[in-house]
Amino acid sequence: MQIKTITCHDVYNHGASLQAYALQTYLESLGHTVEIIDYKPDYLSRHYLLWSVDNPVFDKPLVKQLYLLAKLPERLIALKRKRLFDEFTKKYLQLTSKRYHSNEELKAEPPLADMYIAGSDQIWNTLFQNGRDAAFYLDFAPASAKQISYAASFATEDVADEYRPFVRRMLQNFDAVSIRERCSLPLLTTLGRADGIAVCDPVFLLSNAQWESLLPQQQNKEKYLLVYDTEFTSKVKEIAKRIAKEKNLKIYNVSASRIGYADKDLWISSPINFVQLIRDASYVVSNSFHASAFSIIFERDFCVINRSEDINERMKSLLSNYELEERLVAGYSENILKPIDYQQVRPQVQKDIEYSKEFLNQSL
Repeated sequence: MQIKTITCHDVYNHGASLQAYALQTYLESLGHTVEIIDYKPDYLSRHYLLWSVDNPVFDKPLVKQLYLLAKLPERLIALKRKRLFDEFTKKYLQLTSKRYHSNEELKAEPPLADMYIAGSDQIWNTLFQNGRDAAFYLDFAPASAKQISYAASFATEDVADEYRPFVRRMLQNFDAVSIRERCSLPLLTTLGRADGIAVCDPVFLLSNAQWESLLPQQQNKEKYLLVYDTEFTSKVKEIAKRIAKEKNLKIYNVSASRIGYADKDLWISSPINFVQLIRDASYVVSNSFHASAFSIIFERDFCVINRSEDINERMKSLLSNYELEERLVAGYSENILKPIDYQQVRPQVQKDIEYSKEFLNQSL
């Protein structure tokens, strides 16, 4: 079967790249021909611009020039990180030959397939533009083809009233709807899809051994705590330093930029490096869904810190699935020093994976 998936696959985020790869790889393992639609609207194409002014306070004559000159050295270094992501995309992701920049382009010349899948991650988060983009609801797909979602995420408890009619209308065309967070099922019902189910993120569809096959066999011998901070908060810093001191661990950083308190700043890392660093870590501190997911896959001790944005539902749902709610914290607690009992967690994860694979198998 010819399958086309659509997701935020090229946004220079470790989790986004890895979940796109995982869904593609699992579907290919079932014997299907799979391509990710190379969809890059303008709002997803602004990464690593050398001459952009991120803060409007500095977007003034002369001040702008001084701001850009000050930022230039770090931005030039950051291009190395961009190249690593681009290399991952080229090597591991099967993209359509044509790049699309709008839903209108997709509707005018849709990539042909027997089935279309709206993929995982926060594609339906209406706090972001992608959640308000009809393309991520398969608006362009021919009516004759089957259309499903796999582990799509709203990421929030609710959808603002102004967007609800749009989302409700978009969801009606799906033959089957699955989302990533169980806690979003009531929301899905209010949006007209009481038949929706919750499934695991695509990264869980690949076995530990399949992820290991991508990584160097030799493991890092130094004992370290890995930090992946998407917001660069004092809270992550405080908790990471406290745990590292209690457990006598070095601090490694794999965030998208340097942090001042790490023993090793590994921010110029590819998605493969990200997975390897989690595999080899003694402890993982993050505010990231996928850092938590890979910590579970490799059975690492970890904690995840509440985000300042209203998108913590995805972490809450993931952890509650496996009775790990105490790992989502707002501050330091001695409870997060305790090792996780993965003998208890493992059967629950496997049950979730089998249920999710069954959904895909039936849909296909």
